[in-house]
Amino acid sequence: MWSYQHQRFTVHQLAALADNYIYLIDTGAALACVDPAEAAPVISACAELARPLTHILNTHHHWDHTGGNLELKTRFGCTIVGAAHDAARIPGIDKKISEGDDLQLDKQHVSVLDIPGHTSGHIAFVLAGEKNNALFCGDTLFGAGCGRLFEGTPEQMWQSLEKLIRLDTENKTDTDFYCAHEYTLSNLEFCLKKVSKHTPVNEYYAWSLTRRNKQLPTIPGTLKREIQCNPMLLPAQADFCKTYAAEHTIADDAVSVFTHIREARNHW
Repeated sequence: MWSYQHQRFTVHQLAALADNYIYLIDTGAALACVDPAEAAPVISACAELARPLTHILNTHHHWDHTGGNLELKTRFGCTIVGAAHDAARIPGIDKKISEGDDLQLDKQHVSVLDIPGHTSGHIAFVLAGEKNNALFCGDTLFGAGCGRLFEGTPEQMWQSLEKLIRLDTENKTDTDFYCAHEYTLSNLEFCLKKVSKHTPVNEYYAWSLTRRNKQLPTIPGTLKREIQCNPMLLPAQADFCKTYAAEHTIADDAVSVFTHIREARNHW
């Protein structure tokens, strides 16, 4: 278990399955689990913390994000929170939420964002901090990547990614992001070979390689670094779009460029 201190809460990171991460948000009185892929790591962490689980926050319905829901609910009696528009696919859901709804963990306010693309009902959770916000984005944004488009369109996914970009560009407070998989190194290898070799990407790759060689996570990361290095976010830059589009003989709008990069990643 790795722990990260924010001003009003602590995030505990748990490894699960082959490459999943589960998160516990500890506000003092509340202990909420984000995307329990399986129950066992959460039960062990609760025992280590000597705390009962009070909530489960699901970003989307996939089994490797909800697999522990029912066992944990039976054991702890916790409240399961998920997207209202995808409630039928969230096991054990109690509280159905959408963007704009209020969610409280003890005294900590949690904002909800609708970010479809990976799935049609994908949501994200944002906790405000005095210095660093925390974004729990499931499978929409990864270190140097984004989720596959299983149910949504490229246009939907790009709009969702733009919404996450604005968390950094429209706020004075930096945002740390907590995604659900450890894919950073392979995503950066793709970026360096197919999209961009500029210095920040090489530096990100070297840092990630060192972390993984020490069996340490590359997540959480920062939105600031992703905006600069993530190939799926680079289409937000008009100059990048023009250059990339000319090289690949495609339209130079952001959606067209994003779609081309996402397709290239699918087949890499």
